[in-house]
Amino acid sequence: MTADLLKTPLHDLHLELGAKMTPFAGYSMPVHYPGGILAEHRHCRDFASLFDVSHMGQVQLRGDDAAAALETLVPVDVVDLPVHKQRYAFFTNAGGGILDDLMVTRRADHLLLIVNAACKAADIQHLVTHIGHRCTVVPQPERALLALQGPQAVKVLARLNADIAGLTFMTGGDFLLAGTDCFVTRSGYTGEDGFEISVPAEQAVALARALLNEPEVKPAGLGARDTLRLEAGLCLYGHDINDSTTPVEAGLTWAIQKVRRPGGARTGGYPGAGVIERQLASGATIKRVGLVGLERVPVREGAQLFDSHGHKLGHVTSGTLGPTVFEPVAMAYLAANHAQPHHEVYAEVRGKRVPMRVSPMPFTPHRYHR
Repeated sequence: MTADLLKTPLHDLHLELGAKMTPFAGYSMPVHYPGGILAEHRHCRDFASLFDVSHMGQVQLRGDDAAAALETLVPVDVVDLPVHKQRYAFFTNAGGGILDDLMVTRRADHLLLIVNAACKAADIQHLVTHIGHRCTVVPQPERALLALQGPQAVKVLARLNADIAGLTFMTGGDFLLAGTDCFVTRSGYTGEDGFEISVPAEQAVALARALLNEPEVKPAGLGARDTLRLEAGLCLYGHDINDSTTPVEAGLTWAIQKVRRPGGARTGGYPGAGVIERQLASGATIKRVGLVGLERVPVREGAQLFDSHGHKLGHVTSGTLGPTVFEPVAMAYLAANHAQPHHEVYAEVRGKRVPMRVSPMPFTPHRYHR
């Protein structure tokens, strides 16, 4: 492990728990614990798993103009977002590509943004440069972020604070947990019911220990987080979406509310609006799809996709042997005319063409508490 990697507040706890550490987005992060990725994945689906996501960026936007200012950078309705509600968003560039995806929550006196670790420095600079004159951009490196995910997560947190059970999916609030003031949202990136907990960094280890002391909870690392989100059909920035893929190509148009679309009260006004609005009207030439393998051969990121005549159609962006669905699953970009459900394509794996079928996502049902 190189000495210049950053450490989250839970780093020493990961080592104590026997985690295998790996460099990720400039941080030393747990990829898995002694039980392994498969066991962690299944535990999250059945019980509750605790993830350290403190490497991600937490940023406040303060000021009366913050919501309108943020709308100049994202094609999402922020102005009408009610207090304590959360929304998925993405920064776009002039070509309509996605600079990063993020979560936005309206709190009583500010907006809270959660951005990806690898992008957070660039995101903060992006915010300061383009809207820093309209609102105050406040990075919060002094806070850690924990994710408790799985069907038993609500039972566990309710033991610490019974009011937690009143939250529904994509809502949040302030709660006292194990003696610490935390901001909690009922959200996460596994497809399961769960919570993300923003906690002062100096209290993060104590809270993590309190959660791990509950019989339903075990720690989980980046490996299980990746297989869980892939089965849930959720994009990973830098893999399934990037600055050259548009929200339309990525199948994320559900996140663009009517008020921000052509004909809406606040249409356009964000980078790449012309490109995205043309694609909304006429469709994109490529499309993100789910794929299910017809043979038990895992198909990984980067595999090229072909039709039965050997013509290249696209490429895989994420892939694994799904621990819950017991079959190879992947996400890929395909030419739009080959992206219909049940269409068969062939992935090249070690020189062999492996059959796969276009499949609806998620591969395993979401179990959010709405």
